[in-house]
Amino acid sequence: MRIDILTLFPDMCESVMSESIIGRARNKGILNIQCHQIRDYTTNKQNQVDDYPFGGGMGMVLNAQPVADCFRAVCKEIGEKPHFVYMSPQGKTLTQKRAYELSKLPNLCVLCGHYEGIDERVLEAFVDEEISVGDYVLTGGELPALTLVDCVCRMVPGVLSDEECFTEESHFSGLLEYPQYTRPANWEGREVPEVLLSGHHANIAKWRREQSLLRTYRLRPDMFEKVSLTGKEAKWFEEHKEDLPIGFLPREEK
Repeated sequence: MRIDILTLFPDMCESVMSESIIGRARNKGILNIQCHQIRDYTTNKQNQVDDYPFGGGMGMVLNAQPVADCFRAVCKEIGEKPHFVYMSPQGKTLTQKRAYELSKLPNLCVLCGHYEGIDERVLEAFVDEEISVGDYVLTGGELPALTLVDCVCRMVPGVLSDEECFTEESHFSGLLEYPQYTRPANWEGREVPEVLLSGHHANIAKWRREQSLLRTYRLRPDMFEKVSLTGKEAKWFEEHKEDLPIGFLPREEK
């Protein structure tokens, strides 16, 4: 998969995308991530990329021209128009489902906003969708872009060792992930649930599903409302939904 990031701070993006799992996937050729400096496409002597907004107001607005020319250069290099995403607090909130859909694309281009935004005309001309990482505002679009790219890339085949590394995680199935434990089996008097030590895979899978249901119900009732339960699960849940195993209460209530 190829991902192009259009930014005023390519070094910032490169430093993150060169580390850990994503960095290793780039080195193996599984991911092709290119960071482009928008300022390189300015046509004025000062390399200025912003200007005052028409109608007045606080702050500056990114000019359409350098952003458009940077995107056109990416299109020319690829040989086609990639799916173009603008990171914006006005966009639809990023979900695991949308990230998974984007991971199936051959080419993705991500635009990082700055200042008071970007000239609306370049968005109208090129951008396919706007995505937000939450209902808050940051100083620039780099951190949201890196969040999106990391979320998308880890679901590209070959980036993680096995597909189960993400299909079993919180949000992928519409539930929060079950509790995880590692050695020792007894830590400061707290025991690992016996079923996890049994080696009985069917029982372990059943326990994990039940714990995911309980955790989602307690911590994310908004998500739980959308969960489809089997008849047996619905009956079990009514009997156990008030159970509060260690690790299921919000941190401030522990």
